[in-house]
Amino acid sequence: MKSFQTYKISPDHAGMTVETYLRQILHYSGRKIQKATRQKGFFLNSKPAFLARKLKENDTLRLLVLEDTSYGVTPEPGTVEILYEDEYLLVLNKPPYQLVHPAGQTASGTLANHLAYHLAGQGVMTTVRAIHRLDRETSGCVIFAKDARSQFLLEEQLKSRLLTRTYQALVQGLVSPPAGTIEAPIGAHPSLPNRRTVTSAGDRAVTHYRTICCFSDATLLELTLETGRTHQIRVHLAHLGFPITGDRMYGIRSPLLPRQALHAVSVKFHHLGNNKPVTVSAPLPPDITRLLSSLENC
Repeated sequence: MKSFQTYKISPDHAGMTVETYLRQILHYSGRKIQKATRQKGFFLNSKPAFLARKLKENDTLRLLVLEDTSYGVTPEPGTVEILYEDEYLLVLNKPPYQLVHPAGQTASGTLANHLAYHLAGQGVMTTVRAIHRLDRETSGCVIFAKDARSQFLLEEQLKSRLLTRTYQALVQGLVSPPAGTIEAPIGAHPSLPNRRTVTSAGDRAVTHYRTICCFSDATLLELTLETGRTHQIRVHLAHLGFPITGDRMYGIRSPLLPRQALHAVSVKFHHLGNNKPVTVSAPLPPDITRLLSSLENC
């Protein structure tokens, strides 16, 4: 018996074609769209839908549920630390120096590769779907959805700020004021393609921070993101004049830590089954813990 998932079109997505919605919002591949088309798997307001049909606010789009046939990455043996799991998602604790998923010239050894191997060992076939990213050197919480609908719902929570991410960072200098909001647009660096910079031509970017404790010449901050731009926390703190300790790209090398002292300490979201709030935390990794214990309080 065929199973369908139903989506109600929001004002933000009105005007998109069915195909654009499938590709950009639900992350359907071209192959998946073709497969669903062959099985007559799209209905708009209870009528068969054409891919070129434009969507209107409050339209109801019903999509045939297609079973995943690939993990999307090559399963590889490796350790995954599961902080939380239910029938919809997993939250993993990413160690530093590991990519979330294959990118650039790195095709293996990522958190996604290891998660695929873990799922295969459980006999679960599902595409590995990361809801957000962390830089290679950043450690902490990463959410993975177990199916396409869960991915869609979690990404909607991320857009509406029902899903929030909290970080801790050790920065150079004594931050003043001790709490505040950094609102500065971020865009591409004019000459360095791998970097971002604060620029009036950039996208809106907002970071909230508060001081947890201060040391002789450093401050431990808690930060929450209102937006999710590439390198946002690193760029904003450097722009404020307090680069993250060990951040070689936006600050300077540190003899205390060979990476940036940035950790995704928690995620908060609403459970996809019962809508109750869920908070998942990841303890500070040993290298940052050792660094903090070596510093003198101010």
